[in-house]
Amino acid sequence: MQLFYVPNISGAEVILDETESKHAVKVLRLFEGNKVQVIDGNGGFYEAVISDAHPKKCKLLITNSIQEFEKRNFKLHIAIAPTKNIDRFEWFLEKCTEIGIDEITPLLTEHSERKIIKPERLEKILVAAMKQSLKAYLPKLNQIKPFNEFITNTKYQKKYIAHCYEGHKTHLKDLVKKGEDTLILIGPEGDFNQMEIDLAIENGFTEISLGTARLRTETAGVVACNIVNLANE
Repeated sequence: MQLFYVPNISGAEVILDETESKHAVKVLRLFEGNKVQVIDGNGGFYEAVISDAHPKKCKLLITNSIQEFEKRNFKLHIAIAPTKNIDRFEWFLEKCTEIGIDEITPLLTEHSERKIIKPERLEKILVAAMKQSLKAYLPKLNQIKPFNEFITNTKYQKKYIAHCYEGHKTHLKDLVKKGEDTLILIGPEGDFNQMEIDLAIENGFTEISLGTARLRTETAGVVACNIVNLANE
């Protein structure tokens, strides 16, 4: 059954936007009476029937709804420096959405090679990944924030910073506990600098390892995401 995304659903009738309408009517060749599924990105999962197969404003009649569909009992927030190659950062967003993530904050650090992002395109990637993985919650994508400003305004049960400097660091898998809200910092290609790491520690962050391999920024983000989700299964 085909799945569509419509934010802010209220009432028994919904209208797909022009892109979703065109896909439903022109590409999938759906028509009146066809059954579809809809998500609202805020935990709502709906069953519906097409009532008007208009190629620009396709109307659906909701027949059943589930709220807080597969809601999790923990939150995962990853703050990560966007990669110079935006394709790699988009890959990170896609895969973490499929695995399970609640919030993403792009970080501006001393060694950041990308200082500007285009939220509109990134939001489309998040929506597509949410639909692909049959999830009802759309991850929140924040505006890019300076590192120092971000870490001094965070309130999470557990806060971690991953980096490649030598020293004793416990593996994330040995620290994360089921049901804990977790925030993880992932640095840029050139890593965090020592002052950033020290400042994070001063603000309650724990240094962590993600293994012995030296990971790319986007890979580290996906690995951290997967570790937290596995711990919560």
